Formats: sequence, structure tokens, C-alpha cells
Amino acid sequence: MIVLQTITYVPGLRGQEIYDFLTHPDDRSYQRWWLGTHLQLHLVGGADRGEGGVGSEIHMDEYVGRRRVRMNAVVTEAVPGRRMVMRMKKLVRLPATLTLEFDDAGGGVRIVHTLRAGYAGPGRLLDPLLRLHFTPAFARDLDAHVHTEFAKLRELLHGGAPGAV
Repeated sequence: MIVLQTITYVPGLRGQEIYDFLTHPDDRSYQRWWLGTHLQLHLVGGADRGEGGVGSEIHMDEYVGRRRVRMNAVVTEAVPGRRMVMRMKKLVRLPATLTLEFDDAGGGVRIVHTLRAGYAGPGRLLDPLLRLHFTPAFARDLDAHVHTEFAKLRELLHGGAPGAV
């Protein structure tokens, strides 16, 4: 099992704001979040297409470092303002999940961003193949990406630095 985890704190932002943004995605807002890096984020189907809840399928297209990452994700768990779990999908569901956990504290939000990839049971023998994609360089790029992107979301939603109106 491969686990890539980043923990960051963003003053002036709340977990509910992140949750609302991610469960009601549109390409234009996503692109404004991080110009040239965030390309597409929108609902493509699922149980509750209008709300982005459990069963919804979200298309994402972005750069992490110099690598372009494009795929869909199916929301498998959603706790408004607190937690979202998405299972990656390319034609079929992949053995990879993205978990976002939000903890509002001290006028901001602590975000735990966890990417898990790997197979259970005998399939775990294939995990070394996943390391061809999830390299140490990708892990470093993803860590930097997460720290930057959520600070930029605060800027998008609140128009600047913490406390700015």
C-alpha cells in the first residue's frame, strides 16, 4: 500500500467552505482557483448529480508538478464540512482513494490530504507497479501542490490574505 499524506493549516478558511466548493464544482471556478494548474473539475454523474454527495462522480484534470493528472473520482463518503473520500476511476474503479479531512480550529482549518493506492489480498503483489507512477518526485510535488492549493482557495473565496474581506 502506498500512502501519500500532507497536513496543512490554512488560516481564514473553514472546512465547510472547502467541502461546498468541492461538492459543487465547475470548471471556471476551478481554473480561477489556480490558473494554469487547475484545468477541469465538474460533476459527470452519480447518485446525486446536483449536490456532489455520495455516489457522485467528479471529473478532475490538473497538474501536479509537471505531471498532468486526469481522471474521475466517485464520492464514497461525505460528511459535510469534515470529510470526503473519493475512489479514483478510469473506466473502472481503481485501487486508489483520496481522503480529505477538515478540522476547524483557531480561525482556520487543518486539512489532512491522504492519497492511498494499493491492492488488498493477493493483488498486493502488484503494488510495486504502482510505485512506477507514485514516485518520490511525485510525492514531493503532491505535497507542495496541496500546501499551495488550499491557501489559493482561501484567496479565491475571500479575496486575499487571512482576515481580508
